Order: sequence, then C-alpha cells, then structure tokens
Amino acid sequence: HILINWLALLLIRVAEVETKQTWRTIRKTMEQMHLGHYSSKKGDFQQRTELTHEQRQTLRTLGVETPPKVFDIRAKT
Repeated sequence: HILINWLALLLIRVAEVETKQTWRTIRKTMEQMHLGHYSSKKGDFQQRTELTHEQRQTLRTLGVETPPKVFDIRAKT
C-alpha cells in the first residue's frame, strides 16, 4: 500500500517537472477529456471527446500516446 502511494506520488512529480505545471493544472486539463457511450438499434460504440491543444501538448511532453478517438464498436446481431 505504501509502495503504491509512493510510486503514484513519484509519477505525479515527474509529470510536474516534465510539463512545468502543477498537478492541479495537469489534472484539470486532462479531466476535460471524456468517453461517451452511444447506443442504437444497430449497435454500440465508445468515443472520446476531441483533444484540446493543452491536452495534446501535455501528452506529447510526457511521451504518452494519444488515445484512439473510437475505443470500441459492437454491432448488435
């Protein structure tokens, strides 16, 4: 438990140093990204919102791959 918390704090600190932003700012920026679940008679799919410039910059700076626009598509049979 303590090790997991320490690792989480270490990741937060690395993100702050790399982006030169506070964790509060990083979190506020990234929390604006949402995943929507859409259903119809033909099936379901999950799609994320468009990324803002700040979100793209944060992901790029941290070396994190941009998440796919569409996560899942399932046709109903």
